Amino acid sequence: YLFAFGGGLEMQIILAVVIGLLYAAGVYLMLRRNIVKLIIGVSFLGHATNLLIFTVGNLSRRAAALIPAGAQLPPEPIADPLPQALILTAIVIGFGAVSFAIVLLRGLYHSQESDDLDAMRIVEN
Repeated sequence: YLFAFGGGLEMQIILAVVIGLLYAAGVYLMLRRNIVKLIIGVSFLGHATNLLIFTVGNLSRRAAALIPAGAQLPPEPIADPLPQALILTAIVIGFGAVSFAIVLLRGLYHSQESDDLDAMRIVEN
């Protein structure tokens, strides 16, 4: 019941807690010295932001934003497609950014033989 759309206030409270936990975990991981944890933390922040946009876009069981054949107006009420489009775009961009960061991490690890950010501060002349 709680995880079905249209669950009401309980669902929004659960999502608010999950969003807060994802933001907290993302910030915590970003503050670690390991670059892998940094990438995972950035990914957590992206997922938390996607959930935030989803939650702000109103959770409800509404019809799709399509106009039936022969009708002048869409059926009432309709779901807002903008948050869904923004989230889908953010997921694709986030996947590309994380994939690029993993490729950079792999090259950095092969050149430095370490994933510790403090060890990477040393500049060779």
